Amino acid sequence: MTIAPNLAAPSPATTAPLPGTLADDDGAAALRTRPAALLLDFGGVVLTTRKRPGGMEAMTQHVADVLARAGHHRTTAELLPVLRGGRTALADWKNASSRLLEPAELDHRTIWREFYGSPLTAPEREVLAGSAGFLQETMTRTLTAHSVRPGVRDVLAQAAALGVRVGIVSNAHSGRAHRAILAEHGLADAFAVQVYSDEVGIRKPHPGMIELAARALGTTPGRCWYVGDTLDRDVVAGRRVGVGAVVLTRDHHTDRPPFPVAERPDVVLDDPRGLVDLLRDAVPPSSTTEPPAPGASRARGRAVSALLLDHGGVIATSRPDEDVRRGFAAQLATRLTAAGYPTGADEALDVLTAARAAHKTWKAAHEAGTASDDGTTVPEIDAPTFWVELVGPQLAHHGPGVRHWLRAEAHALMVGYARTKSVPTVRPGVRELLVTASDAGVPVGVVSNTVCGRAVREELVEAGLDDLIGAHVYSDELGRRKPDPTTVRTALAALGAEAASAVFVGDKPQRDVAAARTVGVGTVVLVRGGSTPDDVLDALPAGGEHTPDHLLDTMTDVAALLGVRVDVVQGTPAGSGR
Repeated sequence: MTIAPNLAAPSPATTAPLPGTLADDDGAAALRTRPAALLLDFGGVVLTTRKRPGGMEAMTQHVADVLARAGHHRTTAELLPVLRGGRTALADWKNASSRLLEPAELDHRTIWREFYGSPLTAPEREVLAGSAGFLQETMTRTLTAHSVRPGVRDVLAQAAALGVRVGIVSNAHSGRAHRAILAEHGLADAFAVQVYSDEVGIRKPHPGMIELAARALGTTPGRCWYVGDTLDRDVVAGRRVGVGAVVLTRDHHTDRPPFPVAERPDVVLDDPRGLVDLLRDAVPPSSTTEPPAPGASRARGRAVSALLLDHGGVIATSRPDEDVRRGFAAQLATRLTAAGYPTGADEALDVLTAARAAHKTWKAAHEAGTASDDGTTVPEIDAPTFWVELVGPQLAHHGPGVRHWLRAEAHALMVGYARTKSVPTVRPGVRELLVTASDAGVPVGVVSNTVCGRAVREELVEAGLDDLIGAHVYSDELGRRKPDPTTVRTALAALGAEAASAVFVGDKPQRDVAAARTVGVGTVVLVRGGSTPDDVLDALPAGGEHTPDHLLDTMTDVAALLGVRVDVVQGTPAGSGR
């Protein structure tokens, strides 16, 4: 059963997501349980809009008046195409943002300085930026008229009678205007919370907006219904956050998404009136069981869900090679000289040595991190920071231009630096370990602190190991370094693996063990022969915070451990180890 797009007709519900598709039993089932909270979009659900005749002309005159008060005189004929062009560009930006996983919202100053004001003079742009919040509210009220959609008041009354809390979740470039409009229509008190994108800094389909509203109402997204009018923003956001049900009420943009969208709502209504019956017929929840979060891993049916390996000290060991380092220093000197900054090879080597020491200091200062809900946040240095902030001071005698050269060449320089600061050798048994994992159907990920993940990938390709690795997480590309748990969590997400049944192999107690433990990795292994001396590893206390489940001598031992765990599925007893 489908519904024709007739906004004036009564609004029965249908479980056909959009015209031309078949009914879905899952959609009907999702609406059988009464929600703890009903979250509504603003435009297209609670209210509908229509263009005010002459609205853009009136707004143009208002902008001209604002500029004139600061001594900048523009005619409306000059400003009208400026505002129209900004509005078109802003609409394109909104559509592009709907493609992103977690889009951020623009602030008012950016909207008026960059989108509307960019063709104007710098002083004029600053005048508009200084009044941006007021201008945006005025534009929202001037360009469009708002009217309450059919059935909205009945829906709010039904929700109140059932004890269902109601909130607003809306993309808005002027939340203050929307709050005022609701108040003018006598609706403000019906909403226990109002979440607007310009006020919280993110915009749908970012799932965080719905998450915030649900938490603010004392519940979770899985116990909410979300009602919107667009596929690319509302339906996608609802699915990403895992709401109990997604309802679509048709309005101006419903049937014209900017790009194909696979996600579908559980029910489509011509207007909000159909929500009254849906709420009335839904039964109170019989349990507190939450549906699984979107993208949550499911058991893979094997003992080990993933094998995560550090690179330096685990996959490969490295040693300094003075000839190799001097070779890169000579290349750096040659390039600096060609750019107009005469530098000798010995001077370049001294510069690199000083930068390496500064980098160690930088890591020590940042590794303390800051406390967070899930462990420790530890940033990683990026190539421009390394070359401009750490190398740049060593070359300051060349003048300010050298810093600009370093900024431009930073990424290319970092590849050479990473590949020559030490020479890696693949550890014995690594290939056998990776083959064992592949034969057992266990995906492998590399989780490594790096100054250049690109260089590590090149080394893995040259060693013939790249085809045996499923996911790569390098700190300079992620922006976080171990012990930050984001590193390990990202690898698990890439492999669709459960932490509790994963194995992590590292060589540093304070970084590798700490990151894996915070995420809840079930088996944490340290191997000897990496960067941590044996006496330090042997001194780790039993049951200590950074003590691994297993301390092994070789990568062959790791392969044996992995094989034992795989045999558990076949009934073979699991082995033990430190």
